Amino acid sequence: MKIRLLTAIAFTAMAIFSCSEDTNNIGGSLTQDTDNLKISTGIYQATSKSILADSVYARNFDCYFGMVKDPETDTYVKNEYMAQFNMLEDLIMPKKDSIMSKVGDEIVADSCEIWFYFDKANCYGDSLTPMKMRVMELNKAMDSEATYYSNYDPEKEGYIRKDGLQKDIVFTLANLTYSDSARSVTGYVDIGRVTINDSYKDKNGKTYKNFGSYILQNYYDHPEYFKNSYTFVHNLCPGFYFKHIDGLGVMAKMSRIEMKTYFRYAAGKTINAVLTLASTSEVLQTVKVTNDKEGLERLVSDDNCTYLKAPAGIFTEVTLPVEEIMKDNTSLDYLLSVSMSFERLNSLNPNDKYNFAAPSTILLLPKDSLYTFFEKEKTYDYKRFYVATLSKNNYAFTNLGDLISSMYVDLILGTLDDPDWVKKHPDWNKVVLVPITQPKTITVTTNSGSTTTSTTPISNQIGLSCTQLVGGKNSPIDIKVIFAKFL
Repeated sequence: MKIRLLTAIAFTAMAIFSCSEDTNNIGGSLTQDTDNLKISTGIYQATSKSILADSVYARNFDCYFGMVKDPETDTYVKNEYMAQFNMLEDLIMPKKDSIMSKVGDEIVADSCEIWFYFDKANCYGDSLTPMKMRVMELNKAMDSEATYYSNYDPEKEGYIRKDGLQKDIVFTLANLTYSDSARSVTGYVDIGRVTINDSYKDKNGKTYKNFGSYILQNYYDHPEYFKNSYTFVHNLCPGFYFKHIDGLGVMAKMSRIEMKTYFRYAAGKTINAVLTLASTSEVLQTVKVTNDKEGLERLVSDDNCTYLKAPAGIFTEVTLPVEEIMKDNTSLDYLLSVSMSFERLNSLNPNDKYNFAAPSTILLLPKDSLYTFFEKEKTYDYKRFYVATLSKNNYAFTNLGDLISSMYVDLILGTLDDPDWVKKHPDWNKVVLVPITQPKTITVTTNSGSTTTSTTPISNQIGLSCTQLVGGKNSPIDIKVIFAKFL
């Protein structure tokens, strides 16, 4: 009963604590005399600083491409990515003898293209600014069990096939190759398209009319390659690297990437068909982020505030006064409430439409979990991992009691076992604020019409964001604590 009572009291106490510093009579006003609940409060101070993110876990379900300059901080960032294509396990193609797309007796594709669908609501920059992309074939499949970070370079690591498919495309977010009437149709989505219809030679030296012909012929000659995504990627099409070649001022978010192979077959009449393979969460997608390191270091050295900057830019590190809080808790039973808030500083140029948006959601986690949290696809539990959304220009965390307590337990047990434990674990009382992308549900429809759904894990934000927070060397962050004890 007292545990339930404490929950109700917590909300009331927090409200009173935020309005008044006179807390002498809080316990008596909240409970009956028989409960004799003693409440006390305290305000403590945490310190914060900016730290370079260096790189982030790169297996991501959002693909961004482009290069931009942050108008507020004068720093550059470039996003490129690698993507594989998913093979649905129930893929069924027309019978071989019904295929009409042929040269002599050899099946060919009429055409083959890669389409990039733009998520225009989450793209950045002028829709008429041209960007140049190079599509480069991989020579082997990347390891789905390996850990890739955003500074991983497929070219330097030897993943690009030297004599493989390579094609450049120049695109704009507004695809003006379509007529105004076509663009005005309901459901129209801007896309970029790269046609890969040049003659293609596979690793065995066999030449095909185009890359689509390579896909079609292998479907009929080696059906075992099409058993599932794994066999397809490891035997036929390892994937492509999408490299930024030229252009500044656009960061395109791809809502979908598809490879389309066009062909014709007979079914009483001529059918124009397309084999569509999509880059989905079931196969590997990795992002490569190149940041202006000198510019980021300049921001990190600013002691007047701290920064949150994505992708793979700057995090905010916070040192919590764990020992001080727990020292005042020696005779009490409960950390009823531990809360802290990070105030966002307003933009210096608020009317610039090209300012990066502030992160909408951030994660607070122990510094020693900064990488394993994303690698192991963990989620927030409000015990060691917490999230906050931007509201009224603040990121507020209101229930950090379990985190403070667990850090203190680690300290006590560690120092009992090893007097030098603190020196060996300098980050034991540090947490980090990280911009994140919340999980989302993905639905895939198979050729047979059935659907499957999956939920993506929490990931580092790969899109553009930046904000300054109150903090730094001379601006400590208040932590408000409510203690409680039944007498």
